[in-house]
Amino acid sequence: MTLFDDQPASPVSPARSAQSRRRSAGWLSLAIAFVLLGVLALWPSPWVIEQPGPVFNTLGTVQHDKKDVPMIDIQGAETYDTAGSLDMLTVQVNGTPDQRPSWFEVAMSWFDPSRAVVPLEAVYPPGVTTEQRSEQNATLMVDSQQDAVAAALSELGYTYPQHLAVGSVATGSPAENVLKVDDDLVSVNGETVDDLESVRTAISANGADKAASIDIVRGGVPMTVEVTPIEQKDAAGDTQTVIGIGTRMVYDFPIDVTIQLDNVGGPSAGMMFALGIIDKLTPGELNGGADVAGTGTITESGEVGAIGGIRQKLFAARDDGATIFLAPSANCDEVVGHVPDGIRVFSVSTLKDSMAVLDAVREKGDLDALPTCETAAAAPTE
Repeated sequence: MTLFDDQPASPVSPARSAQSRRRSAGWLSLAIAFVLLGVLALWPSPWVIEQPGPVFNTLGTVQHDKKDVPMIDIQGAETYDTAGSLDMLTVQVNGTPDQRPSWFEVAMSWFDPSRAVVPLEAVYPPGVTTEQRSEQNATLMVDSQQDAVAAALSELGYTYPQHLAVGSVATGSPAENVLKVDDDLVSVNGETVDDLESVRTAISANGADKAASIDIVRGGVPMTVEVTPIEQKDAAGDTQTVIGIGTRMVYDFPIDVTIQLDNVGGPSAGMMFALGIIDKLTPGELNGGADVAGTGTITESGEVGAIGGIRQKLFAARDDGATIFLAPSANCDEVVGHVPDGIRVFSVSTLKDSMAVLDAVREKGDLDALPTCETAAAAPTE
């Protein structure tokens, strides 16, 4: 017999054939899984991901023009040393209309309690560009800073003149080319307006498809203009009578307060700005030197309002070392059951509420006697 002699084929057993088929099926399944993972890793989703963002101490410094500068700078009044932190919190959004997160990123975020997966249109409404959204958030930040100064100075007994002005004019709205940003609003149909709610009430009373007479001051010159409101559905689907403007309060403060914070938008830091200003303008340490974080909008009268992304902000605060968290009462339903270990959350509705918590922290008082989000969420509503 030589090496080139034909050899009879070995018989293949049925068991071995079945094993081979199973192995082939396994490799095929694995290949399909890899393909699906590749698709998930690359295919854009219709979602964006909200996650904890940077934390900023309102009592500390920030980078501006490549230099460290105080976040809150006060001129024209005596200021005092501070300690610890009064942290404002941010939320980062992973995804834009042009660069959406992959399905793989979305799937991973569903299992991360510090992240939230939200529809793209909830963050970027249809018809609003990324640049427009950034401009809107920048305007909200500037307005919130002014309201924070007003709330802080009012709390400390300062008085100052103020008036209502046009803060924005929507493109394509009835007010476009009639009202301008910074126009001072005096009255609507003879009714004095001194806040956004009074404007809404007057416009609603006027009704749609009938011109409203609006008294304004533009560049120091009083004048009267006419705008015809329209009916429009709001985010909740309710019909509103609108002219398409946003408003803001303009203040003439007796001291100069500058808040420096680049590339951060939105109104949610208002309460913490106000607390930082109060701490710098009063002897002693408002927070007792502790690390305190919080969030919430603020009005000039000191009312604290709801914000977005509070669960992400809880994790940002905890990870940055805060042990006390001030949360708007209106957000407490979102807080209960989602508080990370190592941080205590207190419910606040006003600037005075937040100062009461800080008083207890500073004086080492009974924190258990203060309202928490659990007690706020359990309280009956009227």
